[in-house]
Amino acid sequence: MKTIGLIGGLSWESSVSYYQYINEYVKKQFGGLHSAKCLLYSFDFQEIVNLQRAGNWTEATSKMVEAGQKLKAGGAELLVICTNTMHLMADDVEAETGLPVIHIVDALAESIKAQGMRTVGLLGTQFTMEKPFYRERMEKHGIELIVPEEADRKKVHDVIFNELCVGTTCPNSKQYYLSVVEQLADQGAEGVILGCTEIPLLINQSDSILPLFDSTKLHAESAVSIALEAR
Repeated sequence: MKTIGLIGGLSWESSVSYYQYINEYVKKQFGGLHSAKCLLYSFDFQEIVNLQRAGNWTEATSKMVEAGQKLKAGGAELLVICTNTMHLMADDVEAETGLPVIHIVDALAESIKAQGMRTVGLLGTQFTMEKPFYRERMEKHGIELIVPEEADRKKVHDVIFNELCVGTTCPNSKQYYLSVVEQLADQGAEGVILGCTEIPLLINQSDSILPLFDSTKLHAESAVSIALEAR
């Protein structure tokens, strides 16, 4: 298989899940003691959060490109950005490194279309829910996104950064997220994207009235599938 370069630490809580899922999928394919060929570059997430809050996406892009270049120098043959929000600069990372970036939206879209859905809700950071990069790429797949109201977008965002990214899961936050899922269902969503790689730490399919699309699992599975195409 090709060597997968993981751009992680965004946060490390979900990077752990990426590493686990990628190796589980490889083991499922080959059995025995097989595991994935991968490299991990892990950011100090606080540095990235500071740039996000300041709106300094130019510097954030430079750091993401640099991470991709370091992984390439280490032998990575394709890249996985282990977060939804930082796919904002996925095209720049791909162009500057010359390596294919396995896009998280594409992985999600294939799963959504496989279930015959065309309208889904999106939960994630405010950046992911409000900036056009996510919606526009989904629209290219023929999928319409519904996001929560402004006050709910802020609260969903705050739970991610103040709780999930530091490894905290609160029952009240879980119930709140599920109430937002119900609101999205009322607005016409056929399913809901867990569009932040930390959200699956809080809610899962057994909790939800709607089908949930776990961006972390689907992205990891797609990365392994593409890495194995080289065989």
